[in-house]
Formats: sequence, structure tokens, C-alpha cells
Amino acid sequence: MAAEAMGLRERKKLQTAMRIYRTAVALFDEKGFDAVSVQEIADASEVSKMTVFNYFGTKEDLVFKPMEEHFCDPARAVRERGPGESAVEAVRRQFLEMVENRDPSIGLHAEPFARRIRSVVLATPVLRDRAYLSAEKGARELADLLTEETGDSTLALIAAATLTAARQALVEEHHLRIDAGESVDAVAADAAERAERAFALVEEGLAGYARRPL
Repeated sequence: MAAEAMGLRERKKLQTAMRIYRTAVALFDEKGFDAVSVQEIADASEVSKMTVFNYFGTKEDLVFKPMEEHFCDPARAVRERGPGESAVEAVRRQFLEMVENRDPSIGLHAEPFARRIRSVVLATPVLRDRAYLSAEKGARELADLLTEETGDSTLALIAAATLTAARQALVEEHHLRIDAGESVDAVAADAAERAERAFALVEEGLAGYARRPL
């Protein structure tokens, strides 16, 4: 009974957080990030201002907190790779899985809400800066991981920068094509093939780098 009750509480907390998140993004998209107060978000979400801050520590977190972990996806792929798998192979495998699943974090999702988030970020300098810093943090985490494994910090920085840049270029292409009017289905149809080509290009320079021992 206690476990079931805890499960219900957790579900309700998740529902509340999602309601606040969606309400905030809708208001930001409609009025602009700077023109919307946290109190306005709280009122529209039918919660207190304190509740908003309990779930999201800052106003910027109302946009970034649910998705910020994805900036570290390449590092996660490399950290969890299997024996015999190189860094390039790990990041490519993870990305292709995301393509197959139409993951919104790589720009492949038909729901308009995901595109509203991008619109808000692009229209708001402070959010663009945070996106840049978050991407840099993700690349640094990958570089630190590779440095720990290989002992060469310079090559690790080069490898991390190359991998994250290739990945980001693919994500940006997805967004730009959809923004230009292509359907998500059309973009997803050749996303895997384009990703294979992109990572093959990287692999020519990083072939065998950081391959985990068998």
C-alpha cells in the first residue's frame, strides 16, 4: 500500500511539473521570455509561485531543466559503450537509436510543442547563451572522460569537439529542414543514412581512437 501511495504521489508530482513546463513554454512563445513573470506562470498553472520554484530552480530552468541532460548524451554513450567499441562507434550507435525512436532531443518529433521550445530559445539571448554553455559543458564532460581513459588531454579535446560538432550539425539540419516546411517523416526517412555518412567522415580521422579493450 505504501509503495502504491508513493507511486501515486510521484505521478502527481510529475504531472504538476509537466503542466508548469508546458504552460511556461506556451507563455514564453506567445509573449516572449522576458515579458512573462514566474507569478504569471504560476497563476496560469494553478499553483503557487513557490511551487514553481520547488520544481524549477530558476526562470531559465522552466525551459532547460527537462532537456539539459541531453547535452551530455555523447559522454553517456561513450561511458556506457561495450568492449571493443570505439568512441565514434558509441556516439553513432546512440544517435541512430534516437533517430529510430524519433527522439525530440535531436529534432525529430512531430509534436508542435518541441518546436516551440526551440523558437523560445532562438528568440531569447540569455537562453541561447545557456544552450551554448550547456553544449560546451557536455563536450567538456566527454573530453574529461576520454582524457581519463587515454591519458592524452589534447587528443581528447579534439575528439570530443569533433564528435559533438558532427552530432550537433545533424541535429541542426533536422531543425532547419522542418522549419523550411519538410515533414518530420521526410526528414526522418534519410536521417539515419546522413548520420552514417557524417560519422563515417569523423571516423576517417578518429578510426580506432579510444577503442575499449576486449
